[in-house]
Amino acid sequence: MKKIVIATKNKGKIRELMDAFSGLPVELVSLSDFGPLPDAVEDGGTFAENALIKAKFYREQTGCACLADDSGLEIDVLGGAPGIHSARFAGFHADDATNNQKMLAELERAGAAESAADYRCVLAFVDTDGTQFLTNGRCDGRVKCAGRGTNGFGYDPYFYPEAYPSRTMAELTPEEKDRISHRGMAVRQMAARLEEYIR
Repeated sequence: MKKIVIATKNKGKIRELMDAFSGLPVELVSLSDFGPLPDAVEDGGTFAENALIKAKFYREQTGCACLADDSGLEIDVLGGAPGIHSARFAGFHADDATNNQKMLAELERAGAAESAADYRCVLAFVDTDGTQFLTNGRCDGRVKCAGRGTNGFGYDPYFYPEAYPSRTMAELTPEEKDRISHRGMAVRQMAARLEEYIR
């Protein structure tokens, strides 16, 4: 059975990806199974470049096929920020709370109580023989300064998706979120590609 490393240290992402690929004939493991590993240097200019950087870096570190994602929030009134810097918007060791505080401060500076926004996700798979492919997902909506909900992670309490305009991503059930989310979209495409590739 093929071993695939989910190349992220984000527990929320690990849980979502483990659930999504549970039906495939593969053994899924997380980076934590390999002990302390250095962080990949994500110096790409796009989500796709950063996803590939992570997948290739951790393939070298682990000797296994790797699946990595790069995702983030693009806010129109902030010129697309935080974008590829979403995870580190408030600094390299930022967490969800500090990133959200920074986002709210930037919205206030821009004089905006809300803005059109979209979540983006690119998934990269890199095998030990160099085979690689990418899948993409996007979820449109709005960010508002009124945060609500305790589900999800990241900017979810402030993101109101088009499919559920009166609720935040953090108020959706995992099933509802998976159906419409940027990651859910990219993951379904990746699951289909991997099933075809492995068989």
